[in-house]
Amino acid sequence: MTTANETQKQQAPQQPSKWVAWLGGVAFTFFIALLGFLLAKLPGFDHIGQLACAIIIAVAYRQFFGYPQAIRSGIAFSSKRLLRTAIILYGLKLNIDTVLSDGLGLLVRDAGVIIFAIFMMIWLAKIFKADKDISLLLGVGTGVCGAAAIAAVAPIIKAKDEDTAIGVGIIALMGTIFAIGYTILRPILPLDSIEYGMWAGISLHEVAHVALAGAPAGEDGLAIALLAKLGRVFLLVPLCFIFIYLMKRKNKGTDEADAKIEFPWFLVGFILLSILGSYVFGHSIPVSDSVMDGVSVLTTWLLTAAMVGLGLNVSLKDLRDRAMRPLAAMAVTSVLLSVIVYFIV
Repeated sequence: MTTANETQKQQAPQQPSKWVAWLGGVAFTFFIALLGFLLAKLPGFDHIGQLACAIIIAVAYRQFFGYPQAIRSGIAFSSKRLLRTAIILYGLKLNIDTVLSDGLGLLVRDAGVIIFAIFMMIWLAKIFKADKDISLLLGVGTGVCGAAAIAAVAPIIKAKDEDTAIGVGIIALMGTIFAIGYTILRPILPLDSIEYGMWAGISLHEVAHVALAGAPAGEDGLAIALLAKLGRVFLLVPLCFIFIYLMKRKNKGTDEADAKIEFPWFLVGFILLSILGSYVFGHSIPVSDSVMDGVSVLTTWLLTAAMVGLGLNVSLKDLRDRAMRPLAAMAVTSVLLSVIVYFIV
């Protein structure tokens, strides 16, 4: 004879084991990343890129089907652990030797761009009454290197996952629009290839956006554009430590003072791989271009899967209520940044 409790247990849906839930969640984020990759192959979406397409699909899934609670642990793993792994691997894209030997002049301008973007976004956020955290993340993304910078700073300032996803989505959209706009303006601007490359590298958002806009300037123009962009990536590390200091100072003497800021160990990995990529791989240790290209592809997929995990936390209602004003503030900041940089290159 079965008891009432036994009957309830028999009727209750079986929950997946922890390992199944974890594997299922990770696999789910990569599946949506794959859909984003395929969507990015279609005309029109090819200018947006895999990252933004995957976030769009993730957000749409959340609105139609809800958050997949059964596999939450795997999704959380992708949005946190895989994100940090992608940032560490991103360090291989930074050639420290090139920045220090050839880009010191650009580095000063890059620092000015970062300062301008962050403080302009903070100021406009007050005027537009925009969400502070999203606006700050967008300021960092605009000034430094888009999604990677947002992902690096978000845990330091304790931003919500959905704020991080909203910031990444906006930066991808705005950066794509500006990169396409630069390529359209290229033939009518009174800039030579080097000047145009500097303009694109110092002012555009993502490395991919710089590559897209810099290509029409030829090899020399693209090279100087990427060099200028690398300088901004280089400044991500000191910027993160500045934010750590400011957060500790802000929380001093408050109830949050005891809640210590977790040290961003992934930045140590970022620095380490930057050093290895600049001075060891291809020098002391032979590494083929195909291997480095493979690591770059892996980095993109890890970052995309991580952003899917973040995108699943986004509510369209919150996106409508909280993202429009930061988007407007970023549009103003990006336009001003492009105009100012144009006159200083």
